[in-house]
Amino acid sequence: MSAALFRIVLVLSGAAVIFLALNVALAGIPTMGWLGERPFLSVTDEAQYALIDNHVRFFGGLFAGLGLLLFLAATDPVKYRQATMLVFGAIFVGGLARFSAPDMSVVFAPEIVNSLAAELVLMPLLAFWLSRLSR
Repeated sequence: MSAALFRIVLVLSGAAVIFLALNVALAGIPTMGWLGERPFLSVTDEAQYALIDNHVRFFGGLFAGLGLLLFLAATDPVKYRQATMLVFGAIFVGGLARFSAPDMSVVFAPEIVNSLAAELVLMPLLAFWLSRLSR
């Protein structure tokens, strides 16, 4: 399996993760709208909203950091194998967390299913690919 192709996949994956992360990190709960989100929220408790919004921004920034790590790993996938496996594992666990939603129909909605496939199928495939790379 080609290390050069794997590096390209890492860069593309990192770019996608950073794009999705900044959509949330820069605007919080309402997002920047880069994915076509519509207004969906009516705030009834400003103080509570500000707290939760701040946490959401933190998680967006954390996710952006994972994307940056994928960029770094593209420079030498074998050297950064452990960190990259951690990123793949974290994204996989995030995909599993979707199943905690009270309305399971949302998990398989057209707007979610591609992300779910990337999280639960692509991440293990990339982990397997990375495990097969050697110096």
